Amino acid sequence: MRMVLIAGNWKMNNVSSQAKELVLELKELAGKEFSNGCVVVCPPFTVLRDVYEVIKDSAIKLGGQNMYWEEKGAFTGEISPEMLKDAGCNFVIIGHSERRKYFSETNETVNKRVKSALKHSLIPIICVGETLEEREADKTLDVIKSHVTGALEGLSKEDVQKIVIAYEPVWAIGTGRTASPEQAEEIHKYIRDLVSSLYSESEAENLLILYGGSVKPSNVEELIKQEDIDGALVGGAALKADSFSEIVKKSIR
Repeated sequence: MRMVLIAGNWKMNNVSSQAKELVLELKELAGKEFSNGCVVVCPPFTVLRDVYEVIKDSAIKLGGQNMYWEEKGAFTGEISPEMLKDAGCNFVIIGHSERRKYFSETNETVNKRVKSALKHSLIPIICVGETLEEREADKTLDVIKSHVTGALEGLSKEDVQKIVIAYEPVWAIGTGRTASPEQAEEIHKYIRDLVSSLYSESEAENLLILYGGSVKPSNVEELIKQEDIDGALVGGAALKADSFSEIVKKSIR
């Protein structure tokens, strides 16, 4: 049985005082040990260490929102995997649609980041998903296949056992629209079948695939009930301790 993973992506929100207040409350509400689940928060780089100091004695794990693939050097404004590890991170989000849209991320740069994250023992949460235009043009499966195969290029079976994939339909991120549980399950199953064809049924069956796209306390239970949905990458609802903890409680028993 696969565990459930609930990750909160704070995006560009919260200065230090706000971040510490949020995770202090979250630790009280959802910081206990879960028998078959994991909770991750992904704050901005500037508050990673502050957040880590609050959650380090709880069950909540820390993740970065992005990273560069080089270990060090003349890359002004970038964050290395070693810096994330030093701040207390176990996870890192890679290839989020906003990175693709606003910062020219590609399948190739996603792949470089994934390999670097694995090299430094960070668990990459690899984001894949189609835009509204791509869905309406019936290109969803083509886009998903391109994102998944591009991200996993050159990875071994052992590598694939250490990754997480998050399906985020771009048309549902921050819009209030959510893929129906059936729509989401269809794509999650497609991803699992694709990974099975690229590697083996074993790697596919053990792979955690999250859903992201306006996940809320009101819809998470029906999503998590689906056979191939193993958790959620939460955006706006992760910025309030009560809503995020409610998502956790409804997902992880």
